Amino acid sequence: MARPDRLFRLLDALRRLPAPVTAARLAEETEVSLRTLYRDIATLRAGGALIDGEAGVGYSLTEDPALPPQMFDRLEVEALVLGLAEVRLAGDAALAQAADRALAKVTATLPERVQRQAIHAVQMTYRFEQRPTPPSHLAEVRAACWNEVALEIGYEDNTGAVTRRKVWPLAIVFLDRTLMLLAFCRLRQDFRRFHLHRVSGVVVLDESFRPRRVGLLRAYKDRLRAEGPGRA
Repeated sequence: MARPDRLFRLLDALRRLPAPVTAARLAEETEVSLRTLYRDIATLRAGGALIDGEAGVGYSLTEDPALPPQMFDRLEVEALVLGLAEVRLAGDAALAQAADRALAKVTATLPERVQRQAIHAVQMTYRFEQRPTPPSHLAEVRAACWNEVALEIGYEDNTGAVTRRKVWPLAIVFLDRTLMLLAFCRLRQDFRRFHLHRVSGVVVLDESFRPRRVGLLRAYKDRLRAEGPGRA
């Protein structure tokens, strides 16, 4: 592999893999020896790349405008365009606008030939059966997930009765026909899934559960794996 191609591949691996990335993993990704890998790291640093870390610890890349832009092949471009088109169909207005901005930013950094592939992608998405309009409180719930703060919600069950629940919102799940809120119920001390269209009277509480969100999500996924397929 030519050296410039190898360096681009190393940059891509540093951008793509969870940091810090061990030298052994980077050497495997770029198909070089550890000795060559260390030389390539030094070359990128000399060229202005901000790479933190060292042998035996792992490496992480801090993006810098001086670095060469990321490159996508045709199939990666198709995947981006198709995925962002699905976001426009499934999300609320704010998420749809964010998808448009994201695609515009990505496209602007691409070489002209790849820009044409993005603009004239050959794969499209369309749904004959449209999802219900996203509820008005979707943005508020999404912000609570990111900010890791508790919510008090009204929830209508299958009988039509509405009860108040205090929850730690963990994630919004997009299903075929509905949106679900995955949350940790403070009363039951367990995970619960709520149809967002049955949620009402959302109140943001002055109660943070940071930094428990990641650990709770990991525990939920472990439970799903233990229960087996089909128990999402």
